[in-house]
Amino acid sequence: MWQMYRTISPWKAVRNFICIQISRYTPSLPLKRWMYRHILGMKVGEHTAFALMVMVDVFFPEKIHIGENTIIGYNSTILTHEYLIKEYRIGEVHIGSNVMIGANTTVLPGVTIGDYAVIGAGSVVHKDVAPYSFVAGNPLRVIHSGAAEQENE
Repeated sequence: MWQMYRTISPWKAVRNFICIQISRYTPSLPLKRWMYRHILGMKVGEHTAFALMVMVDVFFPEKIHIGENTIIGYNSTILTHEYLIKEYRIGEVHIGSNVMIGANTTVLPGVTIGDYAVIGAGSVVHKDVAPYSFVAGNPLRVIHSGAAEQENE
């Protein structure tokens, strides 16, 4: 955790924390999107919905990119940093359009989730998810690859 002080301003962390805590409890989806875009610098597509209690990364929210018409489920967490004992990593998170992320899911740094993917509730997304896939669990497993849906378009 000591690397934190070399990678982010404490004032930025406090500002982000306050904004995120307000947005976690805000029932207005347009207001949440506005706060994420204009205060935190996230890239959030139109009609994307963040359920109650969603927690986005406090230190690097600007590294989160989410497409249009995506749903992030209740109490999910999207991280772009990971501080370990002797090292840390920071990575962008890309979530496509028309994605459904179930409640209580954790998305780890450096992950890309393809368009039309479905993430089951309670999952830990530690690796990339292909478009049209249905994945779930901890460890994350592919339930359905969705390759047939891609070919039909």
